[in-house]
Amino acid sequence: MSSLHDPRPPVYGLMAEFPSAEALIAAAHQVHAAGYEKVDAFTPYPIEAVSEALDLPRSKVPLVVLLGGLFGGTGGYLLQYWSQVIRYPMIVGGRPFHSWPAFIVPTFECTILGASLAAVLGMIVLNGLPQPYHPVFNVPRFALASRDRFFLVIEARDPKFDAGATRRFLAGLNASEVSDVEH
Repeated sequence: MSSLHDPRPPVYGLMAEFPSAEALIAAAHQVHAAGYEKVDAFTPYPIEAVSEALDLPRSKVPLVVLLGGLFGGTGGYLLQYWSQVIRYPMIVGGRPFHSWPAFIVPTFECTILGASLAAVLGMIVLNGLPQPYHPVFNVPRFALASRDRFFLVIEARDPKFDAGATRRFLAGLNASEVSDVEH
């Protein structure tokens, strides 16, 4: 039930179903060329050409992993320096307090740990997970997305979205079916 002050449009968007990856890729090129911006595709397996066709932005996960690795390595080295040189200086085997060759292996391990934790957490956060509900789940035929069907959704919040015109446009892309996606 929608209230009078609900800013959401009456539908989430329109979903077009395609029988093959080639048809989806061709449709994605046409949707992008038509100027739609709030578009998403759902496929049973990853298809890099769809991301390229929709001109989706590059992932920020590699940058997050790099920063996590740098932070982990720096933190590991500084922890060793603090403990061996500042807080608990001990002469072991005649080596100096700041024996950087001995710090290399733990620093490397902390770099790997920081990068891997940043990769997992960055992927979860940047993908908006966990997301137990999405409006596309309201379309009964969407269950086929995990088997052998390909879907393209144009969201209602797209500046170019007009329910009738967008429906005709999607139907003209040789979609098997065009469905409303309810909130």
